[in-house]
Amino acid sequence: MDEEYDVIVLGTGLKECILSGLLSVDGLKVLHMDRNDYYGGESSSLNLNQLWKRFRGNDSPPAHLGSSRDYNVDMIPKFMMANGTLVRVLIHTDVTKYLYFKAVDGSYVFNKGKVHKVPATDMEALKSPLMGIFEKRRARKFFIYFFIYVQDYDENDPKTHDGFDLTRVTTRELVSKYGLDDNTLDFIGHAIALHRDDRYLNEPALDTVKRMKLYAESVARFQGGSPYIYPLYGLGELPQAFARLSAVYGGTCMLNKPECKVEFNEEGKVIGVTSEGETARCKKVVCDPSYLPNKVRKVGKVARAIAIMSHPIPNTNDSHSVQVILPQKQLGRISDMYLFCCSYSHNVAPKGKFIAFVSTEAETDNPETELKPGTDLLGPVDEIFYDMYDRYEPVNEPTLDNCFISTSYDATTHFESTVIDVLNMYTLITGKVVDLSVDLSAASAAEE
Repeated sequence: MDEEYDVIVLGTGLKECILSGLLSVDGLKVLHMDRNDYYGGESSSLNLNQLWKRFRGNDSPPAHLGSSRDYNVDMIPKFMMANGTLVRVLIHTDVTKYLYFKAVDGSYVFNKGKVHKVPATDMEALKSPLMGIFEKRRARKFFIYFFIYVQDYDENDPKTHDGFDLTRVTTRELVSKYGLDDNTLDFIGHAIALHRDDRYLNEPALDTVKRMKLYAESVARFQGGSPYIYPLYGLGELPQAFARLSAVYGGTCMLNKPECKVEFNEEGKVIGVTSEGETARCKKVVCDPSYLPNKVRKVGKVARAIAIMSHPIPNTNDSHSVQVILPQKQLGRISDMYLFCCSYSHNVAPKGKFIAFVSTEAETDNPETELKPGTDLLGPVDEIFYDMYDRYEPVNEPTLDNCFISTSYDATTHFESTVIDVLNMYTLITGKVVDLSVDLSAASAAEE
């Protein structure tokens, strides 16, 4: 390996693969390496045998669960907003030609002990059992405001601002104009604006309004019951699609490369990566936290459960794919809990089987007890696995060492926070911003 590369990317997790693709499209000379013999890193999709090996040692899965190869079980399950940032990145890079998507059936919220559909229109909002009759009258005004004002809102055009400066007015102040109760605010903030805790209430309302606008546009996109889409055969398809993109633009990918030791000069700047006694020289390294453990710090941990079932999530209208958000206030917690379900209709399990995940930012060391509010919503399960993993973020200064390290995946079951990290890293590496003004019709989702 005597060649010198502009960038060496270590790890084939989704973030690293997106960056590998973007940097290759930019004309940089990219070498992409992974210590594993498969794509996806922490965000891989496992077949049933791999899942059993990971969580149950070496014993074989029971025959009644069906064929191993019919399973694609995501280790970091996330849906995409139909109009969201990741879809724009997919279109910008033309990766859509390698992937097939399907709309997700339903978006739900846990409220007062029950699962309710998140209203997708102002009419649905008025019929929703989430609110009492008087609250509905107040909420109607808000939802008309939401579905008209929010969708027309343009931060550069004061005529669309309805007299509010959303960079100054807090979300709490904006919503108080409509007299909505805390219950309604809870599902708007967590199940529509997708905030992870209640800090947003005292922050400028612009971010919340943009999030609500994205939700409304994403719901309208495929006229479905949710704003989400999901790739057929699971999320493991995404890293592979970006790795293919990198290869098309001249990137080199090597799997099964043990150790991958990052080398530095006496000034502390990266100069290359050594594996199997050979060193590939480079100017910059991009990697996940596991490749440079002395340049990251632990910032939390995620608790999760993975269940294999023979039925959809109860009380979700027999939906084959859903997200249920359990807002922290409903559970007496600091952070939200997320329930994600997909099934054979997305080609991630054999016919008749469903895969459900419950995840949250861990607040204890006991995932089984902590996740109980979510796992109680699943009904009977064929098999369930519990797991915890640590979350890390970089503490290095990339301008000094030329190391660009991604942040670990959070507990959310949608992709917005993940992609924002990728785009920020891209700008740090290149000094440029990805152009996301794309024709969204270039990505379509398959119908039933």
